[in-house]
Amino acid sequence: MDYAVKIENVSKTYFLYNKPSDRLKEALSITRKSYHRDFHALSPLSLEIPKGGCFGIIGVNGSGKSTLLKMITGVLHPTTGNIDIHGRVSALLELGAGFNMEYTGIENVYLNGTVMGYSKAEMDARLPDILAFADIGDFVNQPVKTYSSGMFARLAFAVAINVDPDILIVDEALSVGDIYFQSKCFKKFDEFKASGKTIIFVTHDMGSVLRYCDSVMVLNKGEKVGIGNPHDMVDLYKKILANQYVEEAEKKEEAEAPKEEKAPVVNWKSHMALNPKPVEYGEKKIEIIDFGIFDHKGQLSNTVMKGQEFDFKVAFKFHEAAKDVISTLTIKTMKGESLCGTNTFLENVSISGEAGDVYEVRFRQKCTLQPGQYLISTSITKYVGEEVFVFHRLYDVVSLDVIGTKSTVGFFDPESKVELVKR
Repeated sequence: MDYAVKIENVSKTYFLYNKPSDRLKEALSITRKSYHRDFHALSPLSLEIPKGGCFGIIGVNGSGKSTLLKMITGVLHPTTGNIDIHGRVSALLELGAGFNMEYTGIENVYLNGTVMGYSKAEMDARLPDILAFADIGDFVNQPVKTYSSGMFARLAFAVAINVDPDILIVDEALSVGDIYFQSKCFKKFDEFKASGKTIIFVTHDMGSVLRYCDSVMVLNKGEKVGIGNPHDMVDLYKKILANQYVEEAEKKEEAEAPKEEKAPVVNWKSHMALNPKPVEYGEKKIEIIDFGIFDHKGQLSNTVMKGQEFDFKVAFKFHEAAKDVISTLTIKTMKGESLCGTNTFLENVSISGEAGDVYEVRFRQKCTLQPGQYLISTSITKYVGEEVFVFHRLYDVVSLDVIGTKSTVGFFDPESKVELVKR
């Protein structure tokens, strides 16, 4: 067999009831009257996941990723279709799945081994490797209900990889671990791939997808919308995040529809993941009316690639005439520390306008930030003597997600050129 998992026409539909008594009424109904409505968590799906390598599954929340994984592991039964699995499966689903909160770490190790079909003697032999990888010290003898989420992830991953699975399934479980533990886990991924084992990986970390996955499937609203190489699928996922993805049927319908001349509408921010409660102030005599982040391909997206250029564009409207106004851009950490920024005054760009004028400013820069999440602030200001007058300021208004396949130390990559010379 060339595949680890074969999925044939698999779907999952849930029955939703308005109240618990409706379930009983439906069960006892002589006329078979329906009291539920259908919720299609996963539309009919067919694919083969090849043996060896890392297969990624990405999509926004509610797209059906976890539902599919639970059906592969047998936690859920599909409504239709069949799943054929070749090899032993070990899964890391929700944090704590398969663990008894009252048991100690050691007791849970043996509990999971029993579920996997191992004898006590076999788990005795694996225990030293599990404890060494988890590295949680004497906490292994404490009830797991006392563990932090990071300790929980360490123990769960240590068990999952040391029961000799042929297929390892990981669903966001590594996101709670510290960076050193995550690095250790991803090194284990490389060892798994080298030994011909299969990894099925679900995550929202697009940097990890690009770094470790060999092929990727994108799910959206319970349907497969693409499968292919990681870079293409991450681009597709970014379009979905920015509400720019259009189904093929909609594209065809739009192409066949009679063309109408329409004035262009500036509405970038509607495609952005925004801060629901930004700090905003100013008299708005000049008002920021729109803004957006554009990646190196010109796509509206909160996500940009490390090492590539990206644009931040801001549009503002003059409600009264003004001269020598300044448009600003500041990038901060999630803790609010200012990392870098610039403005039109520093860049020698002069802005003046009359009432009713609308201008756009494009800040283009190369992204040398480390992979992670950041915040963008922007404003329209003016120097009055030595004081700064604020027309409109938006603090931490939109998030900037940087992804990449390389991380260095600190906030910025110095883009060092390293050479090795033997003397």
